[in-house]
Amino acid sequence: MAAEEASRSSPRSRREPKGRASRQDKYSVLLPTYNERENLPFIVWLLVKSFSESGFNYEIIIIDDGSPDGTRDIAEQLEKIYGSDRILLRPREKKLGLGTAYIHGMKHATGNYIIIMDADLSHHPKFIPEFIRKQKEGNFDIVSGTRYRGNGGVYGWDLKRKIISRVANFITQILLRPGASDLTGSFRLYRKEVLQKLIGKCISKGYVFQMEMIVRARQLNYTIGEVPISFVDRVYGESKLGGNEIVSFLKGLLTLFATT
Repeated sequence: MAAEEASRSSPRSRREPKGRASRQDKYSVLLPTYNERENLPFIVWLLVKSFSESGFNYEIIIIDDGSPDGTRDIAEQLEKIYGSDRILLRPREKKLGLGTAYIHGMKHATGNYIIIMDADLSHHPKFIPEFIRKQKEGNFDIVSGTRYRGNGGVYGWDLKRKIISRVANFITQILLRPGASDLTGSFRLYRKEVLQKLIGKCISKGYVFQMEMIVRARQLNYTIGEVPISFVDRVYGESKLGGNEIVSFLKGLLTLFATT
C-alpha cells in the first residue's frame, strides 16, 4: 500500500521495537458524542467486549457536548456500571468542534495510544485489535481504517451518498496526494504525542478536519498504516452530514490544496 511505503524514519515520534503490544501500552478511546443516547450503551459494550477478549489495557473517554437527548445521563450510568477506571465522562457544555473535543479528551487520557472513532456504531470495535497488530508490525505512527482498500466497504448508504463519498475521495487523492486511501474516515489509532502534534497544526473544522490530519501527517513524515474496515450507516439517530457540510468540505479541500 502507498501508505505503508512511506518513509519509516520519523524523528518526531518515539520509536518502539516491532512486535506485540508492550504490557505498558494503554489505549485511550476518545468518543465525542452529541445526541447518541440510543447508540452509546451498545458501542461501549462492544468496546469493553473487544478489549476484554484481546487483553489490551484500555480506557474509554466520553466527551459529550451538551446533548439535549440525555446522552450525558446514559454516560453517567455506564461509568457506574463499568467503573470510573474504564469509563471516564468528561462533558462540555455545548458543541465546540471535533478538534477541541479530542484536545479535551487527551487532557484526561492516560494511555500512550489514542483511538478515535464514532459513537454511532458506524465503526465496529472488532477492528481495534487489527489496528493494534498493524501498528506493532510496521511501527506506524498512525493506523487508519479504510473503506477503499482490500475488503473494506460501506453498508447502509444509498447510491447517491456512495457516489458523493467516492467522488470526494477521488478528488482529494488527485489534489492532495496524501499517501492514504481514505482521508475522510474517523476511525484511527495514533501515538498520543503524534495526535497532539497534528491537532496543534490543524486549522480545519468539521469533516475537513480528518482530512487535514492525514495531510499534515504526510508533511511531518509520520508513517501511516491502513486496515480495511466495514463502515455501517447509523441505526439510531440522524446523520450530521448535510448540504452545509458538503460546501464546507469543498472549501476546505481547496484551502488545503492551496496551502500544502
